[in-house]
Amino acid sequence: MMLIEETTLPDAALPVEEFKAHLRLGTGFADGDVQEPVLMGFLRAAMAAIEARTGKVLIERGFSWTVTRWRAAGGQPLPVAPVTAVTQLLLRNRDEEEEVIAPAMYRLEPDAHRPVLRPGGTVLPAIPEGGVAEVQLSAGYAPDWAGLPADLGQAVLLLAAHYYEYRHETALGGGCMPFGVTSLIERYRTVRLMAGGGA
Repeated sequence: MMLIEETTLPDAALPVEEFKAHLRLGTGFADGDVQEPVLMGFLRAAMAAIEARTGKVLIERGFSWTVTRWRAAGGQPLPVAPVTAVTQLLLRNRDEEEEVIAPAMYRLEPDAHRPVLRPGGTVLPAIPEGGVAEVQLSAGYAPDWAGLPADLGQAVLLLAAHYYEYRHETALGGGCMPFGVTSLIERYRTVRLMAGGGA
């Protein structure tokens, strides 16, 4: 299984001004833009950490997901949420020959935590022996920062500020995340009821 982010978040989509206000940084100085690349880096790191912790995509982007077999022929859970669209499904055999599957052969079953790729009929198209299925999808809560749920936006700012304040600290334990951030993202985390499972 491999998930690849096909479209990256542009710098213009990052809430740099909101972050400056959150940090109470001064404005109007001639060198006011000097810190912007640093602030963008902390914002990207905070977003990546929250997305990893929750399994949710914050700002809408395109992904490609490759699997060697379906977990079940009647439906394959997708690796991120919320998925807004499955834009393409193709099968690739061991000789790298591709077959694009007609959209009528599959459908998206939306879910806040675990969206599922369902067959248009009874089963998903069979993956060739030694081949893969590649699912192209769009996922994210909103197309831009303004549309993001307020609690997730606040969590990003809090975590980015934490990274900013402790940017010279190297003694923090692995996986350290402030309580305020974990409490804000807790309801977005996917509860795992069973261990393992095929990709």
